[in-house]
Amino acid sequence: MTEAKIASKAAPVRFEGVSKLFGKDVIAVDAIDLHVEAGTLVTLLGPSGCGKTTTLRMIAGLEMASSGRILIGERDVTKLPATDRDVSMVFQSYALFPHMSVVENVMYGLTFSGFGKEEARARAQQGLELIGLNGFDKRLPSELSGGQQQRVAVARALVLEPQVLLFDEPLSNLDAKLRRQVREDIRAIQQDLGLTVIYVTHDQEEALAVSDQIVVMRNAAIAQIGTPRQLYDAPNDRFVADFIGEANLIGCQIVAVDGEMATIEIEGYRHHLPARGLGAGAATLAIRPSRIVLGASEGVAARIIKATYVGVRMEYTLEGAFGKVFAVQDNVDEPLEVGTDLRMSFAEKGPVLLPQED
Repeated sequence: MTEAKIASKAAPVRFEGVSKLFGKDVIAVDAIDLHVEAGTLVTLLGPSGCGKTTTLRMIAGLEMASSGRILIGERDVTKLPATDRDVSMVFQSYALFPHMSVVENVMYGLTFSGFGKEEARARAQQGLELIGLNGFDKRLPSELSGGQQQRVAVARALVLEPQVLLFDEPLSNLDAKLRRQVREDIRAIQQDLGLTVIYVTHDQEEALAVSDQIVVMRNAAIAQIGTPRQLYDAPNDRFVADFIGEANLIGCQIVAVDGEMATIEIEGYRHHLPARGLGAGAATLAIRPSRIVLGASEGVAARIIKATYVGVRMEYTLEGAFGKVFAVQDNVDEPLEVGTDLRMSFAEKGPVLLPQED
């Protein structure tokens, strides 16, 4: 990261009972409450059609809320047009002008906002230095890689010194290796400048990697809000467990509860874990693939029906009376063979109880 700095006017964002309807019947966002603290990166995560992009566009002023209030800082911006909200947005398509040089693209918003040409150029050069493209100012977008084009789009947004910076699926056009690099760049810039960033993605790994908080959305509403670790280790329900990373969902019986701890049973195998407010009876166990122990002396009977070598680990699919589960192991030198019968147990920490759903 360079020494170039752009002033931060980071502001919090608050949604108070905000809804968005398209026509009379289509509810895109349903009465959500949300508080994004100043200087944090919050990701809106969820499947297509869950309302995350509409929520982002309401912050930007590209969609108007049907009801409720949106505040940026202490200012009610619910009815303000996009030009009066002091936010910048980085689009999925980058939206660079192909006939303009890199520096002219970065300058565009500044000149449109009334800055003189010399000051706009100086700020644009500062923005390019910040995102590691110093010396690229005279190139055309077509002469840049996808990752470099994305950085230009970020610089163009940053030089406007917005109170809130918005990202709409910013890495979806990049290959896997480049996505990892650019997301690290975005996170580093956000932390260095103390920016308020709201970031939309459907990629769970991306959300886990960059976020201070993740807002998981489902069916136009918020399913759960938490830090990446909170959502991964303690999901509220089956949807969040299965959407945040991979999770195996197995039916179990809670046979005893002692204070905050429960004893569960699956085919005679017992395991102790936090009860999470549940009482005796049927429940669902969510287990991450890395938390399954294969070849234990005690456990649930299972058979390996698929084994895949992926370089840094082995991936296994197992089948038993409980159904099928997916497990991973770091031991690639002594792989287990398809058809192997074994006992499967669970790591001491990691499995999570969820309510039984109808």
